[in-house]
Amino acid sequence: MKKNVLEYYIHATYFVFQSAFMDDSKKLSSDLRNIKQMMERSSRFISLSGLSGISAGICALTGVFFARDAIETNRSAVSDLRNSFRGADSILYGDFFNSTLIRIAVLTFVSALLLAFLFTYRRSKKTDTPIWSYTAKRLLINVSVPIITGGIFLLALIDHKIFDFVAPGCLIFYGLGVLNASHYTLPETRYLAYGEILLGVINLVFPGQGLYFWAAGFGGLHILYGIFMWWKYERN
Repeated sequence: MKKNVLEYYIHATYFVFQSAFMDDSKKLSSDLRNIKQMMERSSRFISLSGLSGISAGICALTGVFFARDAIETNRSAVSDLRNSFRGADSILYGDFFNSTLIRIAVLTFVSALLLAFLFTYRRSKKTDTPIWSYTAKRLLINVSVPIITGGIFLLALIDHKIFDFVAPGCLIFYGLGVLNASHYTLPETRYLAYGEILLGVINLVFPGQGLYFWAAGFGGLHILYGIFMWWKYERN
């Protein structure tokens, strides 16, 4: 009888210590997760929404569709515009920016930007993180520097009537901007950057096919990236 009481006492003591240890372990694990989340919130902009990528890709594909239709229906006008650029001493930027293709490009960019902001703002409310913070400012600066630099470089190419490298240049500099910004947001963003840069480099080998590479890069890659990010971070 004493032996049974002693065994019961030993098992009860072990159970109490085990329960206390398990509770402390679970509490410690929970605290570590909370600390990790707080560090991510302070060092990374985590409000980027996968829906932003999807909407940007759809806008890009829509823009490519209308651009291709404009080229097919006004092939002679596009050819005349290109020849006038090549024959001139310098590009008349007023004529260039008033062209139908540039209008489509600007409208596509503005639409994608507005939708991206809308979905990002909505996600920031869900995650209770400020949309305009010190981290967001750093992200914006890091993505802007390569893109603005690339834009100036591409305008110089246009001014020197080098048109074949404009499309791949857009993909490459955009990819560099996204790669630069990936240090301040979700790490998976860098894979989108690698894809954009790779498509731009391949496009250098196939000049004159920029519209299709734009569809693949700005359209297809954005949609795939957006679906992946939504599935991983937002579906629950």
